[in-house]
Amino acid sequence: MKPAPFDYVRATHPDQALELLATAGDESKLLAGGQSLIPMLNFRLARPAVLIDIGRLGELSYINRQDGTLRIGATTRQAQLERSKLASAGWPLLARAIGWLAHPQIRSVGTVGGSVAHADPAAELPVACSVLEARMTVASRSGKREISADDFFVTHLTSAIEADEMLLEIAIPAAPDGAGQSFVEYSRRHGDFALGGAAVVIPLDAQGRCAGVRITLMTAAPVPWRARTAEKLLEGELPGAQQLAAAAKAAASEISPTSDIHGGSSYRKALAQTLCFQALTEAAAMATPPDVTRVGK
Repeated sequence: MKPAPFDYVRATHPDQALELLATAGDESKLLAGGQSLIPMLNFRLARPAVLIDIGRLGELSYINRQDGTLRIGATTRQAQLERSKLASAGWPLLARAIGWLAHPQIRSVGTVGGSVAHADPAAELPVACSVLEARMTVASRSGKREISADDFFVTHLTSAIEADEMLLEIAIPAAPDGAGQSFVEYSRRHGDFALGGAAVVIPLDAQGRCAGVRITLMTAAPVPWRARTAEKLLEGELPGAQQLAAAAKAAASEISPTSDIHGGSSYRKALAQTLCFQALTEAAAMATPPDVTRVGK
C-alpha cells in the first residue's frame, strides 16, 4: 500500500516546527528517522494532512553530560548513541539496550527521540528510559514542560506528548555509585521484536543490601512495566539467588501479557520470569557497596 495524500514541510528550526504543530494540531505528524512512521503511513494506520520533517534539526542532535545527567537531543541518531563513549561509560544499561535495537542500518537512521515518543512497550529505549528514570522535555509554542518516564508512557503506542508538542530532550540521571545494571531480551532472531525482556538496576547500601532496586519488564503490558512489588520485595535484602528468584516470580505474577501468534500469555509470563531472574542475577553480580570513605568526604 501507499500513504494517503499529505502535505510535506521540512522544518529548518525547532520554532518553525512548533509553529506548524500549533497550526495543524491533530492533522500533523512529525517525521524524524521515519523507521516507525513510514510503515504506518504505508499501511494507512496514520493519515496526517501535514508531515513535518524535523530530521535535519541539528539543534536537537547531541549527547552531553550536565551535572551528572546524560542529555540526549531528540533527533540524535540511535547509532550515535550506540557509539557514544560517554553513554557507555556512565550508562552501560542504555548502551547494552540500544545494541538490541533492530539492525545497524536502522539505527543509522532512526532517532532516539522517535523511538521514545513512539512509546512501544516492545522497544528497547522506552524500557531503558523507564528503569533509568529518565525525564523527557517537550515543548509547544506556549512553553516547555518536563515529564517523568512514569507519566510519559500512557498506553500502547501513546505518550503524554500533546498534539501541539514536540519532544526536545531525554535526560537520564546517573545511577547510584556501584549500582549493578543489566538489560536482557529474547527474540526469535536478533533484530526482531522482542518476545520478552527485562532491565534492572540494583544499588547496594554500605552493608551490601539492596537499596532502591528498579525493575522494568518489556512487552509485559501496554507500557514499559515497572515491577513495583518485586522492587519492594528486595528492599533491604541481600541479593542472594533465593531472594532474586522470589523477586522475578513476583514481577511475572503482576503481568497479564497478550497472546499472539508468537506465544500465549502463559508462555510470555514464564519468559518474563526467566529473563527477569537473569537480569537480576547479572546486575547483582556487578553491584558493589558504595565507597563509604569517599562518600563521607
